Amino acid sequence: MKKLTLILYLGLFAFVSSAFAQDADPNDVNTIDNIMRAYYEVVSGPAGEKGDYERDKTLHHADAWIAIAGLDAEGKPTVTTMKLEDFYGDNAPREQNFFEWETDRQIRRSGNMVSVWSSYASSRERVGGEAFTRGVNTITLWWDGDRWWVMNWMFDTSDG
Repeated sequence: MKKLTLILYLGLFAFVSSAFAQDADPNDVNTIDNIMRAYYEVVSGPAGEKGDYERDKTLHHADAWIAIAGLDAEGKPTVTTMKLEDFYGDNAPREQNFFEWETDRQIRRSGNMVSVWSSYASSRERVGGEAFTRGVNTITLWWDGDRWWVMNWMFDTSDG
C-alpha cells in the first residue's frame, strides 16, 4: 500500500511539476528586463514566419490568461479573455512583417508580484521602424523563487 501511495504521489508530483516546469531559456526568465525582451521577441518576425509559440509557452505560467479590450460595433466596451493557445490560434505564417518593441515601462512591485505597464510600438520594419500602431500592455509577472512567469496580460484596442 505504501508503495502504491508513493507511486501515485510521484505521478501527481510529476504531472503538477510539468505544468509549471516548462523548459525556458534561463536568460529569458531570470530578470524582468529579460522576460520583457522575450515577451516582445516571440510575437515579432518577418512575413512567412510563425509566431514563436513554443518559446512563448515557456514564458507563460500554465494558468496564464490574456484579455483584449476594445469596442463593439455600437461603440460599447467589450473584453475577450483567452488562454495563450487561443491567442495563437492556428499560428499560420505571418502575411506581413510584424515587429513590436517596448518604448517605455512602469513597474510596481509587491513581494513576488510585479505589475508592468509596457508601452509599445508596432512596425512592418525591424525595431525602430515607422510605427503603424502604439499602445500599452499591462502584464502581471510572478517570481517563483527561481524565475519570472507571465501570469496575465491585457491591452486595449480602442482609442479611448
